Amino acid sequence: MVAGGSDTQPKLEHKGYNRGLILGLTMAESMLLLVFCLLLVAAALISAERNKRYEVERKLEKAEQQVAVLEKKRAEQAAELVLLQSKVVSGDLSAADKATVDKQWRELVLAKETLDSMAEQGATPDDLQSLAKVAAVLKEHGVTPASAPDEVNRLLAGHGSGNGMHDWPPIINLDDAKKNYFQSGSAELTGTFAQLLDGTITDEIASNLSLYGANIVEVIGHTDEQPVSREKSNLDDTLISAISGKLPVSALQPADNAGLGLARAIAVANVLKANPKLKDAMILPMSAAQLILPGDTITSGQRGAVESRRRIEIRVRGRTAPVAVINAGATSSTNTQ
Repeated sequence: MVAGGSDTQPKLEHKGYNRGLILGLTMAESMLLLVFCLLLVAAALISAERNKRYEVERKLEKAEQQVAVLEKKRAEQAAELVLLQSKVVSGDLSAADKATVDKQWRELVLAKETLDSMAEQGATPDDLQSLAKVAAVLKEHGVTPASAPDEVNRLLAGHGSGNGMHDWPPIINLDDAKKNYFQSGSAELTGTFAQLLDGTITDEIASNLSLYGANIVEVIGHTDEQPVSREKSNLDDTLISAISGKLPVSALQPADNAGLGLARAIAVANVLKANPKLKDAMILPMSAAQLILPGDTITSGQRGAVESRRRIEIRVRGRTAPVAVINAGATSSTNTQ
């Protein structure tokens, strides 16, 4: 019995010792580890607060320095004012000081007269701020305040009530019935049309860009309503390379009138882009397909080869609104498009 009692006692003590373990640590060791972790967190928080305090102190020191500089300037200006007042009272002014005082006095008087005159006409200081913004916009677009009324009248005459005339450049018409501008059924330019584009047409465009302050040239391809015989188009794969000059225009194979009009617009745009006279202009090729008749009306259906409908239209405009139009006829008289 005695031996049996002595055998069970250590086992009971061992079980009690196991109940005190946490992750292999005793309760005391676990508490020490927890306290250590809390100290680390507290140290990090204290360090962050210390850094914030240093930053605030640095900003405060900088602000104090700026205040000291401003205070010094204020004191200097106050001393100058006192000195000037004493000179004015005593009449002890040099010729330069008298000239300065007279000039500043005249400016003050003129400014007051101007403000009084504006007030009589119903103007307020807020109106002056608005006018300053308007003047900045006019300057940005190269319009002087003196010429602004004429510019406004010109714009109103062209776009206001509809009774005035648009001040646009003359329209250039090149009739396809008289000259062959494109190879039949393709977007390739004939030599005659390429020379014309690189000569008189470019000169006219450059003149209008300069005269109207425009910077965008839209090249729009128009076709008649003859169906295109090609079954498959490759424009999705070739358009970007063609307009960037990596592929010749002959590589473009449209399968409908919309694609043919765009391909021909790209051919014309590439000639215009290569001319140094238009180096500052953004040239955009577009297609109107067979939808728009000469005279800017929508077709109701007109089958067959119609030479007057096969044309290139060049529009010169600014970034926000068109300001000029040039129509150039295009494509071959024997072309089926």
